[in-house]
Amino acid sequence: MGRANTSNTVTAMTEYESKQFLKPYGVCGVDEIMAKTPEAAVQAAEKTGFPAVLKGLGKELLHKTELNLVHLNLTDGPAVKAAAAAIEKNAGSKLEGFLVQPQVSGRREFVAGLFRDDQYGPVVMFGLGGIFTEVLSDVSFRLAPLTETDAKEMIAELRSAALLNPFRGEAAVDEKQLIKTLVGLSRIGTECPDVAEIDINPLIVTPDGRPVAVDALVVKGAPGPPKTFIPPVDAADIAPLFYPRSVAFVGASGEMGKWGYTLLTNTIGGGYEGEIYLVNPKGGTIAGRPVYRTVADIPGPVDVAVVSIPAKAVPALIPEFKKKKIASMLLIASGFAETGEDGARKEKALIDQARAAGIRIIGPNTMGICNPHINFYCTGTHVRPKPGSTSIVAQSGNMGNQLLAFAELQGIGIRGFCGSGNEGMITIEDYLDAFAVDPLTDTVMLYIESVKNGRRFFESARRVGRKKPVILLKGGQTDAGSKAAASHTGALSSDNRVFSSVCRQAGVVKVDQPMQLLDLSAAFSSLPLPKGKRVAVMTLGGGWGVVTADLCEAYGLEVPELTPEIIQKIDEILPPYWSRANPIDLVGENDMSIPMTTLEALMKWDGCDAIINLGIMGRRHLVSRMAASVRIADPTCPSDFLDQMNKMLDDFETQYVHKIVSMMCEYQKPVLGVSMLKDEKDLTVNHIEGYRYKGVFFPTPEQAVISLSKMYEYQNFISCEKSNIREKG
Repeated sequence: MGRANTSNTVTAMTEYESKQFLKPYGVCGVDEIMAKTPEAAVQAAEKTGFPAVLKGLGKELLHKTELNLVHLNLTDGPAVKAAAAAIEKNAGSKLEGFLVQPQVSGRREFVAGLFRDDQYGPVVMFGLGGIFTEVLSDVSFRLAPLTETDAKEMIAELRSAALLNPFRGEAAVDEKQLIKTLVGLSRIGTECPDVAEIDINPLIVTPDGRPVAVDALVVKGAPGPPKTFIPPVDAADIAPLFYPRSVAFVGASGEMGKWGYTLLTNTIGGGYEGEIYLVNPKGGTIAGRPVYRTVADIPGPVDVAVVSIPAKAVPALIPEFKKKKIASMLLIASGFAETGEDGARKEKALIDQARAAGIRIIGPNTMGICNPHINFYCTGTHVRPKPGSTSIVAQSGNMGNQLLAFAELQGIGIRGFCGSGNEGMITIEDYLDAFAVDPLTDTVMLYIESVKNGRRFFESARRVGRKKPVILLKGGQTDAGSKAAASHTGALSSDNRVFSSVCRQAGVVKVDQPMQLLDLSAAFSSLPLPKGKRVAVMTLGGGWGVVTADLCEAYGLEVPELTPEIIQKIDEILPPYWSRANPIDLVGENDMSIPMTTLEALMKWDGCDAIINLGIMGRRHLVSRMAASVRIADPTCPSDFLDQMNKMLDDFETQYVHKIVSMMCEYQKPVLGVSMLKDEKDLTVNHIEGYRYKGVFFPTPEQAVISLSKMYEYQNFISCEKSNIREKG
């Protein structure tokens, strides 16, 4: 991310000019008078009334407070005259006049603004204002154009949002006027390309709740040449890369440890049934297969070529591929843009050459792709998750392969995977567009470190997010990209902040840790979305229930009190000494029917939107260990009794998962489980043949609560998008 290019002729309006410019866009200012001389300033103050404020005006006087050009609470004419003299001394030749205002009182100060980013275009900012703006750094961002919903979310996101409520005898802030101000800034961003930056600070809230702009700065500058982006790749051209009928390995090797051997053996070992051709100038055989010396020697057509030869030899392949009509290349080779400026030039030249030849390239510097639906596992590690509906793209190949390994271990089905590498031609934005139309993708999982085209990323992610969840982890989340700017608006922006806001606005579910990607993929691909944030907690241990309730509150979920009706129903299931409260402690009862009947009562209860159950699954491990101890300690205990005890719990857990899945289909409420114990054979996702939903059981309450909170966050986005569409309609 970076400041958008503007011409060298950047000019700042005076405060008075800035406010006059902002007024038609709904920004409320104060009644003020311009004065050229100290004597005129005194006369103006007598008109506006005392106490008064006097400021120095000048296009080059951007930071008036720091230059001691703002004098407050002036109670009479002599005070105004003395202040004017001090301003003249401090401003020198840059002074163009004075601005006289009535003193505006108010305990709450905010800041609002606009800037242009070379990746995302116009960005609107809102935050806590005044002298602590940059110290406390409590701000939110959205891309223009803003809807009223976007503006409301910006306001609600502030850590100091409580200041918008009635405060120390002052009225609540007029939210409609705040929204009008932010939407007005958004309009300027889209309608006035010559406005480079706007800063309104402070936006003081008067005792009656009116937000008033008592200071403002508008910076104008003719836009520079538009930034050039990588041309889009049509979604229809990406699909064939994942459905090749034939694959050529250019740079095939018989030496274990080399890419040309690893990719080949993984593809064959994974059960790929298409034609496989090996290419190496030495010829001969590898793994008992014939090796062709050139691409031209291959007897049949080739859909995808996997290229692992050195970077310097790759350009020579382009005319050969064109002649052979090979339209898709998976470029494993490194030595391009990731190595620096010279490598970037080589990469651009190669991509330009390939584009002219009609060849699509994934990479360079990729670790491969896979499509479990056709047993196509062409990746750098021998990991083979089962087919499913989660699509993964990772800009880090190692991270991507780790995610695939975790998915395989936890039973999460994968639609397809791509290590996108340097994204010289096919970018993250292209993959998003492909996911939007892919009928087999229900959930999208992304690991990214940068975007090639920020505005396009936002638009593509939002388009996908309206249909299916996009779960994202971003690497390199630091403020190293902070920029010097003429205003607080620019100074407070950073790569990570703006990107996080872009994700919220687009409905992207952003996570902080790699394992959260898998947790959320399991939840989103297996459970119905919650209709609200009310959670019923059912537990086999009181402590776990308390911890889970605390976590729910911390992550924005509610644990509602039980109504008399649901208490009466559970009274018929549990012993008289149960807590009659949410969380519902099942009091350690051994009756296997109790968890199922209690769960069904909660599913029917209209007072909750989701259920978290703890400690009900995984008890078989404790019983199994107990049985093992009994076999050693008490040889008189019948072995068949111990076997039957183990089988009874195994059967219960199978029935319990079946019950959960069938009830989710019937009542459309998500049920998230936390296992008492798990071993390497226990999956997070439990499939039941013939059902749309699946049983999900996490190792910890935190994983369950975070997953549910993110599902509720996404459901909120979907609801808001539907409302926006209805309003426009």
